[in-house]
Amino acid sequence: MIKILKHLKWHEWLIAIILLAILGTHAYCNLLLPEFMGDIIRFLGMGSELGAFWQDILWTSLKMLLTIVGIIGCTIIVGYLSAYLTTSVMARVRGRLFKNVNKFSMAEINKFSIASLITRSTNDITQLQQVYSMILGFGITAPITAILAIIKVVQISATLSLVNVVSVIALVLLTTLVFILVIPKFKIMQKNTDKINLLTRENLTGLRVVRAYSAEKAQEDKFEVTNKFTTKIDIFANRVFSIIDPGISLIMQGTSLAIVWLVAYLSGGNPEYIAIIGEFTQYSAQIIMGFMMLSMLFMMIPRGIVSAKRINEVLDEKTSIIEGNISNEETQSKKGSVVFDNVSFKYPGADEYVLENISFEAKPGQTIAFIGSTGSGKSTLINLIPRFYDVSEGKVLVDGVDVKEYKLSSLHDKLGYVPQRGVLFSGSVKENIKYGAENASDEEIEKAIETSESSFVYKLDKGLDYFISQGGKNVSGGQKQRLSIARAIVKKPEIFIFDDSFSALDYKTDKTLRRKLKKYMGNATCLIVAQRIGTIINADKIIVLDEGKIVGKGKHKELLKTCDVYREIALSQLSEEELNK
Repeated sequence: MIKILKHLKWHEWLIAIILLAILGTHAYCNLLLPEFMGDIIRFLGMGSELGAFWQDILWTSLKMLLTIVGIIGCTIIVGYLSAYLTTSVMARVRGRLFKNVNKFSMAEINKFSIASLITRSTNDITQLQQVYSMILGFGITAPITAILAIIKVVQISATLSLVNVVSVIALVLLTTLVFILVIPKFKIMQKNTDKINLLTRENLTGLRVVRAYSAEKAQEDKFEVTNKFTTKIDIFANRVFSIIDPGISLIMQGTSLAIVWLVAYLSGGNPEYIAIIGEFTQYSAQIIMGFMMLSMLFMMIPRGIVSAKRINEVLDEKTSIIEGNISNEETQSKKGSVVFDNVSFKYPGADEYVLENISFEAKPGQTIAFIGSTGSGKSTLINLIPRFYDVSEGKVLVDGVDVKEYKLSSLHDKLGYVPQRGVLFSGSVKENIKYGAENASDEEIEKAIETSESSFVYKLDKGLDYFISQGGKNVSGGQKQRLSIARAIVKKPEIFIFDDSFSALDYKTDKTLRRKLKKYMGNATCLIVAQRIGTIINADKIIVLDEGKIVGKGKHKELLKTCDVYREIALSQLSEEELNK
């Protein structure tokens, strides 16, 4: 939790110091009230002259009133400053968390899981913010007030102070019991929140599949298991917490009763002891309340520690993708070339290689296609170019430079990446197309729409201003793919990467789009992963993958004669007669 404090700025440290001073003043003012009350009681018990009597009473009452006003003022200022401090710091931590996650490679994303990262960015931040608010609210005043009240109590009567010793011991024992029973459950609760988040996300994103297979009951049962377990832990924690209120009330009432009984026993009719009852009772209440608030804080701090640890795990996680120093300006001589030099790759923690000894060259202006059976490593191969993962062995060169030597922004500026599953963001059609080129003109956007066969957007309500819902749920799969292609076209990259990006298109649209794309790309390099032979039949070079190895390399007609794997794939899609044509 203390590590989070390093995110404070200098003016926030100043606010924190001012806050401490106000909290100290607040604690001091609280201690003055019992003294004033005791003085008033003493004045009432003294048979002094009427004028002096009322003068003393009024003056003490005025001081008491001003002290109460000061306490109220301090409370308001503390509430405002603590709210500002906690919300601003947590907002910054949330921003840093988001920024750090954005730097993660797929290895780090998979390590935490998307559901867990969402929970850490929302629920854990909220838990921590609540703890910090409590610390600033009464975590400082409570111990100061309790300690000063104990000193006052001992000064008034050492005998009566024994009552408070017993009360504090009882309160500490109660708190310790709750602490031992509840704290181990907090870590489990946060992990279960991750699971609930994961199951909810899975169910919502796969809703159509769930309904198509009538699997609602199975999903509900799966969710219910985790939900019941979480509920069980939560109920247990709340049942234990429910002991605190009646326990503290019993201790406080017992303390007051013991004080009154002892004062009555010791007073022997002395009116001075009436004033002692008032002062002592109030000081005792402050001691008990101070320890009670600390007990509540100690209940929350462990949960905050768990949340802070989970947040710090994400903040401290360093991405495995280390940026280089080379920028675009330094690589203009070989614009658009891609070279794989004896590349092998295996996923983090895996024993077996997904790709082995991959070598090929894509020259500027060429179209290189990759084909192979499912799981042969096609998508993995092209994901090494933008460094979603780093190679295990060998080198990937772009414009003659190892991709590891580039600044990531410079490397990505060279690429126009279209994933297999079209990804759109909430916002207008125009905003989605301009995603990679914010300064794109209307003419360039229209050209990209025409080239990507996305003219359907003009038929949508509001056209380019049509609002795309989260994940592009209000457009079809083919429309998402075409808009994703338009987004890449507007960027005007040196290298286009299409990861099976034509799979949702019909053959006619696929053919027309590729023909327009070929005209538009000019000297840009094009790397295509595809399952359809028709999509790659005219590529300058086709690379055939099988179980992570290159088993064929060449043009279509050449591979039909020399590569059995390619011929088998081709015959599974086209007849012998169609292939010969």
